Amino acid sequence: MNEKSHLNHLLWLTAATIFISTSGALGKFIDMPTPVIIWFRSALAALFLFLFCKFKKIDLKIQNRKDQKTFFTGAVLMGAHWITYFYALKFSNVAIGMLSIFTFPVMIALLEPLFSKSKFDPIHIVLGIVVLIGIYILAPEFDLESSQLQGILFGLFSALCYALRILILKQEVSKYNGTMLMFYQVAIVSVLLIPVLFFMDFSNVTTQYPYLILLALLTTAIGHTLFVNSLKYFKASTASIIGSTQPIFGIIIAYFFLNEIPTIHTFVGGALILATVVIESVRSRNR
Repeated sequence: MNEKSHLNHLLWLTAATIFISTSGALGKFIDMPTPVIIWFRSALAALFLFLFCKFKKIDLKIQNRKDQKTFFTGAVLMGAHWITYFYALKFSNVAIGMLSIFTFPVMIALLEPLFSKSKFDPIHIVLGIVVLIGIYILAPEFDLESSQLQGILFGLFSALCYALRILILKQEVSKYNGTMLMFYQVAIVSVLLIPVLFFMDFSNVTTQYPYLILLALLTTAIGHTLFVNSLKYFKASTASIIGSTQPIFGIIIAYFFLNEIPTIHTFVGGALILATVVIESVRSRNR
């Protein structure tokens, strides 16, 4: 890869990261019940991705029943990840919601030996402790009545769902196109969430649809597709380091569009959490 081509791919990876970062501000801003937001996000994204797959002539065939089960499990975990992430944003703020889910790389490192033949590395215990310290600093008070603590707990559960999804789908990425994988996941999530349309209010969708389209098209379909495609040109660790700037972009976007100003606790706790992401990414590159 020549220097100009490398720079071009790097710019696309950064663009993907910024697009995905808009999920924080949009998730906080859209005035609808969270499961309904996720249904619209999934259904619209499924439509956009299906059209893209047809346009690019991407094969949508799933090879066997075992892979079908894996796709379904990955979709359930992604749906749970999105719903709990958006609850984290609603209960706290964009900074805390996004920083909480960025505990997922350390969760992956701790859980990976259970899913593969990789050996447990004691350094992951140290990184896990640093993450816990970061979370402790993020939370202003450990009171279950505190909406900020509730936001952090939703964020941590979201991170766990995301980590499990990555570990389960890891084997499938080599066999299937990334866009095709994403299409099936959002399609399954949209089918599973159809019941919420019958008992949750979404009467104000007429005022919210421009933001729902942004969330489905820019954040989900374009952002995630660009990010997955960037893995062809960069090591996963490099993509992870650049991806770890998502909360920073998210906080900047929230500052300008929602007037959210992070506290010093958020900066210090967030810095510790993001430091573990960078350390683990660099270590995985050197292994």
